[in-house]
Amino acid sequence: MEGASVIFVTIFVTVQKIYYPLLCIVGIPANLFTFYMICFRKCGMSNTAIVYLSCLAIVDTFYLVWVILIDLTLTFWLLQPFWHSHPWCGILGFLQYGSLYSSSWIVVVFTIERYLVLRSTAARQNFSQARVTKLTCVAIVLVSHLVSVPLGWINTVTQVNLTVDGENVTLPRCRYRDEAYSTVIVWITTFLSGGIPIVLVIIFNYLIGYHLCRASNLFTEEERRVMHGRSTRGMLRRTILLLGTVSVTFVVLSLPRFVTYCILRTKYNNENFNRNNYSIPINVAGDLANMLQNLNSTTNFLLYCMVSQRFRRELVQVVTCKAKARELGSVLTHTTMKVFSVTDHKASPSSDPVTVVLTDLKQTVEHTMIRL
Repeated sequence: MEGASVIFVTIFVTVQKIYYPLLCIVGIPANLFTFYMICFRKCGMSNTAIVYLSCLAIVDTFYLVWVILIDLTLTFWLLQPFWHSHPWCGILGFLQYGSLYSSSWIVVVFTIERYLVLRSTAARQNFSQARVTKLTCVAIVLVSHLVSVPLGWINTVTQVNLTVDGENVTLPRCRYRDEAYSTVIVWITTFLSGGIPIVLVIIFNYLIGYHLCRASNLFTEEERRVMHGRSTRGMLRRTILLLGTVSVTFVVLSLPRFVTYCILRTKYNNENFNRNNYSIPINVAGDLANMLQNLNSTTNFLLYCMVSQRFRRELVQVVTCKAKARELGSVLTHTTMKVFSVTDHKASPSSDPVTVVLTDLKQTVEHTMIRL
C-alpha cells in the first residue's frame, strides 16, 4: 500500500512538472496571437469587444508569466527559485493576484456590458464608444493591482530545514504567514477573484439568453417567413451556445479551486499542515483544482476558434499567408459573435440577397428591443 502511494506521488509530481511548462509553451504564444488576431484582423467584433478581449488576452499572458512560469514551473524544476527571498516573495504575490483579479473582472464587466447593450438603447449608445471601454479596462487593471497590494504581506521568508540528496540543509522559503491578517485577506481575495465573479457571470449570461429568447418570440409569422424561420432559430441556438461555452468554461475551470481553497483555509489552516503531503486527499484535490484554474488562461483562443467562423477564416488566412477572402453573407458569419459585437452597422450596398435580408433582420430586432 505504501509503495503504491509513493508511485502515485511520483507520477502526480511528474505530471505537474510537464503540465505547467507545457501551459507556458502553448498558452503564452496563443494569447499573444489572439491579441494580434482580435486587434489587427476583422473577426466580426465591435470596437468595444476588441478592447475587452484584447485586454483579456494581455492580462492572461501576464498571469501565465507570474503564476505558471515564474511560480509553479520554477517550483517543480528548481531547488531554490529566486522568489524565495526578499523582496521578491511579496512582489510576486502582488503581481499574481493583480493579474488574477484583472482577468476575472474583465470577464465580469464585459458580460454585464453585453447584457446592458442588448437590453437598452441608451446603454448601447453610451457603451459603444471605444474610448469609454479603454478607460474601463485601464480602471479594472489599476484597481485590481491596487486591491492586491495587501497580498504582498500574506507570505514571509522563513528558514526551513530540508533534505537534499540525503543531506540536511537550511534554505529560505516564501511561506504563508499564519496570522489573522493573512487569513482575512485570503478570504476576501478568494471571494473577489472567484466566488463573486462566478456568480455574476452565471446570472448575466442567463439574463442574456433569456432576453434573446424573449425577443425572438415577439416576431410575427410573416416576419419569421421573411427572416427564414429555420435560420433564425439556428442563429439563436448558436448565440446561446456561445454564451454557454464561455460561461460554463469559466465556471467549470474556476469553481473547483474556489471550493478547495475554502476548505484548505478553514479545516487545514495551520502552520503544521504540510501542503506538499500528497497522501492527504485535499492536497491532491487542491493541486488538480489549480491545474484547472490555470488552464482557464489558455483556453480563449480555442473558444474563439470553436464559436466564430470569421475568426477561423481569418486564422486560416494568416496561417496560409493568403490574401483576405471576400466577405461572405453567411448566417453564421453575421451572428455567431453577435453577443460579442452588438453595435449599429450601416447597411452597405450589395447585390447579395442574403446580406439584404440580414440587414432588415438587424433593424427589426433593434425596433423590437426598443419596444421591450
